[in-house]
Amino acid sequence: MTTDRVRVRVVVSGRVQGVWYRESCRREADTVGVTGWVRNTWDGKVEAALEGPRDAVDHVLAGMRIGPPRAHVTAVEVDSEEPAGDSRFVVR
Repeated sequence: MTTDRVRVRVVVSGRVQGVWYRESCRREADTVGVTGWVRNTWDGKVEAALEGPRDAVDHVLAGMRIGPPRAHVTAVEVDSEEPAGDSRFVVR
């Protein structure tokens, strides 16, 4: 994996609430050492900030494009941000 630290903000649309989406995201992030957070939004989407080595962030993004078994992802928006130095990954 690369050591360049990146951060992205992600907004996921579809059937992503009530299907263990945030928990599956946390598990993937913990597995590859990505920090940041994930939360539900008022409009039925999921929003996340992912920070870590590019390869690790890309790994979590790939999982977010699919989601857990009961999810149905219809869109994923990704925007780059400056790294914030998060020390862990949390579900909000």
